[in-house]
Amino acid sequence: MASTPYVFLLLAIISEVIATSALKMSDGFTRLVPDLVAIAGYTVAFYLLSLVLRSIPVGITYAFWSGVGIVIITLVAYFAFRQVLDLPALAGMGLIVAGVLVINLFSKTITA
Repeated sequence: MASTPYVFLLLAIISEVIATSALKMSDGFTRLVPDLVAIAGYTVAFYLLSLVLRSIPVGITYAFWSGVGIVIITLVAYFAFRQVLDLPALAGMGLIVAGVLVINLFSKTITA
């Protein structure tokens, strides 16, 4: 199935966002449950990422991982942790997302 690497990539990103959110809640690895969620989330994320790298070039994978991950973790941070970003931060993230879109829509490098 040609879309399987992208399903794995999306699941890896979701796992990483869960892990990063738990890391925030772990208070410097001082709270057991968030610590364990962070460790498990990163383990799952990197395992899935290793499967993705069998089919999609590492640069493309990392661009997608970064761009989509930034958007999702920013939304989680806003709603769950009440963290608000200023206009320059949002503009910079927008440029990263635009770069990911250009790669995915126009690059012939993607093989999966």
